Amino acid sequence: MKRVVSVSLGSKKGDKTVRAGFLGEEFEIQRISSGGSLEKAAEMIRDLDGKVDAITLGGIDRYLVAGNRRYVVRDAERMIRFVKQTPVVDGTGIKDTLERQTILYLQENGIIDFSDKKALVVCAVDRFGTGETIYKLAKQTIFGDIMFNLGIPVPVRNWGSIQILGRTLLPIVTRLPFKWFYPTGEKQDKITPKGEKYFRWADVIAGDYKIIGRFMPPPESGALKGKTIITNTLTELDKENLKERGVDLVVTSTFEFDGRAFGTNVVEGVLIALSGKRPEDMTRDDYLELIHKLGWKPNIIRLQ
Repeated sequence: MKRVVSVSLGSKKGDKTVRAGFLGEEFEIQRISSGGSLEKAAEMIRDLDGKVDAITLGGIDRYLVAGNRRYVVRDAERMIRFVKQTPVVDGTGIKDTLERQTILYLQENGIIDFSDKKALVVCAVDRFGTGETIYKLAKQTIFGDIMFNLGIPVPVRNWGSIQILGRTLLPIVTRLPFKWFYPTGEKQDKITPKGEKYFRWADVIAGDYKIIGRFMPPPESGALKGKTIITNTLTELDKENLKERGVDLVVTSTFEFDGRAFGTNVVEGVLIALSGKRPEDMTRDDYLELIHKLGWKPNIIRLQ
């Protein structure tokens, strides 16, 4: 049996272990939290090295992307500094392939016609495949990178501007403590509404659910009524929170195991284990071929 373990800086409430079969291979897939501690996560990863088929990073990115440039997050490198044998991934390969395919699938199958939709992408340097594909298809797009991650209330409306901002800011941002920009540990369970007028403006809200869920408006605002959410990891509580706010349609791009959509990092770990290749040797075509063989389709959930 192949083992894929996600070591997460997120809340312990998301911990789960499931078994699943892919292309004739049996897998045990586990998500375990360090409670937000980088040092504890590094120790957990060191203990797993050489004992599992893939280690994945949850609640943190190893890379952030602007255009064709990839920037290494220093805190993520600290987490994996002891690894000698086991492949380590953060979901970047999935964000570049499967997440692009999700948007195209929705358009081509008539589920969402982006041409008449206004879209809010909460963080494009993280979900770069989602952000770029939506921008090409949607009527209007707002990127929330500066608003939600830096706390500066400036919407970005152009993909080229995101590339310029990324190349300017990411060399600095990636060297700062990751928790300054992204919730870790139990902070992921806290909702602190921000940018309500942009949630209200959009027909479609896309991106990392930890950002969407952290800043989404309260139920009484009615700002999310009838909206569509395109995201990745969702728990049952997340679905209830969205339903309470009147969200109509939820799409998750990643595979669902035992009623739970795991993150892009876990899916990438599964594909790496299936391929037998090192992450640095995987191409976009390699990922797409495996996704096709697995018969992937996004999960589409009507909440109302």
